[in-house]
Amino acid sequence: MGTQWSARIVVPPSGLPAATGRAITRSLDGVIAEMSHWDPASDIRRVNQDRHGGWQSVPPAFAHVLAAAIDVSERSKGAFDPAMGRLADLWGFGPSGPRTSVPDDVAIAEAMAASGVSAVEFDRARLRLRRTRPVHFDFSGIAKGYAVDALADALRTLGLTDFLVEIGGELIGEGIKPDGQPWWVALEQPPGITAPPIRIALHGVAVATSGDYVRGFDMAGRRYAHTLDPRTGRPITHGVVSVSVIHRECMLADAWATALTVLGPDAGMALATRQELAAHMLVRTGETISERVSPAFAQMLG
Repeated sequence: MGTQWSARIVVPPSGLPAATGRAITRSLDGVIAEMSHWDPASDIRRVNQDRHGGWQSVPPAFAHVLAAAIDVSERSKGAFDPAMGRLADLWGFGPSGPRTSVPDDVAIAEAMAASGVSAVEFDRARLRLRRTRPVHFDFSGIAKGYAVDALADALRTLGLTDFLVEIGGELIGEGIKPDGQPWWVALEQPPGITAPPIRIALHGVAVATSGDYVRGFDMAGRRYAHTLDPRTGRPITHGVVSVSVIHRECMLADAWATALTVLGPDAGMALATRQELAAHMLVRTGETISERVSPAFAQMLG
């Protein structure tokens, strides 16, 4: 996944299960084997490279993530799209590597014509899908969050009840620390922000953050963020610096953080309110950074 992971586990009185290390490795390797478009042998690469038009089988976890991604796509009216791999690749954020120039309008139009979840017929009951156009899947906006959930589930299966799991800044906390405190974490902040960080207690919940500072490139005096708007085929430009979402599932926190980032300050916060999402947003206007929170997030802060 191109990032780091950690698991802080409270050892129970009976000791740490001997299978803990193997369970963690198996969990993370499973996500990479199914959803990493950087791994040439992964299921997502297999699906993308096969000819479109026919039914393709997918593993259960892949189907689970795709179903969630389609749901967020529909609820956000296309601000989140798991089938925009060709756009991500065009802008240098996919397996092909970084670009040396900004794509022109023709190239963007061609990539958009070969993108979009509207070209996907999905039969979850039979674990299969069919692409009506040669779209490529890209789970970058949801798979990392799912990996956090999968790792947490692996620990629960071993009978572990108190832990903090983190993958690339996405976290889930379960139970409590040995001192009886919940897992207190600070929301990820963009570089240069001097305000005191917001601390939240992760007790059976997860948090994911999407930000325009994580990846991107500069060209001709302009910054191109890695967050692409599937509806325009271009990087976002509305000043959203970061969005953090707290949710029971890290997979959904991850996807919603991306969708709200794409939607921008007004539409994003309006959707967070309608969906009762606990969302925190930082917005840049000129040299000023302002903060916005959804009602659900404000309620969590008391």
